[in-house]
Amino acid sequence: MPVPLQAPEKELRFTRAAQARGYWVLAAVLLSGAVTLLACGAYRGINPHLPHPAWAVVPAGVALLVVRLAVHLTRHAYLILTPLGIEVFPFFRPARGMQLIPWQEVAAAETDSALRVLTLHWNAAKTGGMHLSLAPIPADRRALLAKAVLGRVSPGRGSDDPA
Repeated sequence: MPVPLQAPEKELRFTRAAQARGYWVLAAVLLSGAVTLLACGAYRGINPHLPHPAWAVVPAGVALLVVRLAVHLTRHAYLILTPLGIEVFPFFRPARGMQLIPWQEVAAAETDSALRVLTLHWNAAKTGGMHLSLAPIPADRRALLAKAVLGRVSPGRGSDDPA
């Protein structure tokens, strides 16, 4: 269960909801397979070659694990923009591997034209920095993220320019 936020109005949260879509579809396919195997049990008297309904436990169990992963990806953050900086949460062990990038360390930021990669530069010469994939974030939220980061890093930029 996520901890309630103390000041939710001061941060922007971006989850891995785009990644979760595939897992939700996989869970639905696995559950439909489990239901099909259960339905086969009614016809085993007619055709004994049909699989036993107990085999439905296998896809149902895997579906349960996939649903848990999909819920986790849908609810938990990938990037959080706070007044302190950008918090980046990795896929595995996010609580331990979380990285805070203070706004003072970011000299410049840019995105590619398709809004698939956010690049943070540590210096004006752009010789060091970090690339963040925006693929886990839903496509309709990427423009908001780009506008928020670019507006914070370079406040003189126009408000109509998302990239």
